[in-house]
Amino acid sequence: MTFRTRLFVQRSALIICAAAISIVVHQALAQEGPDWHKGLPRQYKSKWLVHDLDRPLPPRVTPGAKPGDPPSDAIVLFDGTDLSQWVGGDWKVENGYAEVRGGSIRTREKFSDCQFHVEYMAPARPAGVSQIRGNSGIFFMNRYEVQVLDNHDNKSYADGYIGAVYGQHPPIVNACRKPGEWQVYDIVFRAPRFEGEDVVEPARVTVLLNGVVVQHNAEVYGRTVWRNLATYKPHGPDSIQLQDHGDKQPVRFRNIWIRRLDLSPEALDNRS
Repeated sequence: MTFRTRLFVQRSALIICAAAISIVVHQALAQEGPDWHKGLPRQYKSKWLVHDLDRPLPPRVTPGAKPGDPPSDAIVLFDGTDLSQWVGGDWKVENGYAEVRGGSIRTREKFSDCQFHVEYMAPARPAGVSQIRGNSGIFFMNRYEVQVLDNHDNKSYADGYIGAVYGQHPPIVNACRKPGEWQVYDIVFRAPRFEGEDVVEPARVTVLLNGVVVQHNAEVYGRTVWRNLATYKPHGPDSIQLQDHGDKQPVRFRNIWIRRLDLSPEALDNRS
């Protein structure tokens, strides 16, 4: 049997197997007949029954080709070639990364609830200590900072560590790689909700650093500030900012993308 013949037989077998599984599933459902829903309990906090066939199916999103690649519904903010999606600052772009050179940069588009992915590298030859060592930051809505810092062998105050909600929540653990290695952030940010001048729901953030959970649904107390208590002022959607801390530390960033989300109770209730 030739290679092509074997390949044809294998593919045919897979197709037949998939078709057989589909038939079995549909037969199993068909056996329930028109009274499929009869006797099924209503799901908790939901208008749908358990296993309800009328319940809307989730929309399809195609994952990236490999871990860290943007999925099909992502907005690519930096693909290694230019900073056309950003304004402000004077940053260098080369070899697939953007390097801090002068001034913070922020996205042209404005966001609220989102999933954010970014990879960054602190200088391979560290200089300085504590907060003056590979320092930058990711500011959601131009206000709420998740800290970027080299804490591989560098102590600082806990709520200023890598993975911290700066000035508010230390990370659960220190998952920092060595300087000169790429660090990977995956962050889910839920924007605050306001009614007039009142905060109805504070912002919340879940952070994975290098695949490790370092913040879980952490409440954000307000706008990031230094040596003071954070407070809220009402606002709408705003930019994502990457910070130049002003220490002349050449922090590098690459592979930046974002997914718009709607984490409002109303949107989540529509699934229920």
